[in-house]
Amino acid sequence: MIDTRRRPEPGADAVRSGMDVPLEPAPCNSSACSIRPTCAVSLQSLGLRFEHRSLSVFRQFDEFSRINPVVKAPTLVCNDGTVLMDSTLILDYAEAMATGGRSLMPRDLAGRRLALRRIGLSLAACEKAVQIVYEHHLRPAEKLHQPWVDRVTGQLEAAFAALEADLGTRPIAADSSALDQGDVSVAVAWAFTQAMLPGVVSIERHPNLHAFSALAESLPEFRAAPHGDSTYHAPD
Repeated sequence: MIDTRRRPEPGADAVRSGMDVPLEPAPCNSSACSIRPTCAVSLQSLGLRFEHRSLSVFRQFDEFSRINPVVKAPTLVCNDGTVLMDSTLILDYAEAMATGGRSLMPRDLAGRRLALRRIGLSLAACEKAVQIVYEHHLRPAEKLHQPWVDRVTGQLEAAFAALEADLGTRPIAADSSALDQGDVSVAVAWAFTQAMLPGVVSIERHPNLHAFSALAESLPEFRAAPHGDSTYHAPD
């Protein structure tokens, strides 16, 4: 639930999502447990109250299907029961609900163009990372098609190479007051890929991305992201 007026009651309408990509969560002793969902970070940054539930589209398929029959993460259940899905659409709705002029999308055309570019590259990177994980962890080994995996890996590396070059010429300030949606997406995409596919995308070749993601993870919006209303609100 997003509700800027009151604290949600337990079990009420909720942001019910696993990650922003539909992956089986890793065991809790894995570094993947610290991955921040993009929607949760963004809702924290916009000062919107919500309840977050982490559900697996695999292990908890039946439970997820009772919330959203399509079983797509992330899913948002609004106060009136309307179910929204897809992080881009959820964040568009969140932007419309934010009060006090808050927005994670730059209003000037050049800034908005840059944010959209970074969001697009980050989404592409996450999509390719998911495809690789599926191939190695869900598809039987005898059916794995290595040329296709190699192509997808090349696309993943290309997305991060573009982001690394972009940050080299137009760096991001890892500061709550300056954070925009492109920044959130970049940090989450890098952390997600490193957690789920360690060693596939070289940290050494992407120092700007690695440094920015580490700084972003230290911000209160990121630290509180999985916990919703109980932990952090953007300042009024």
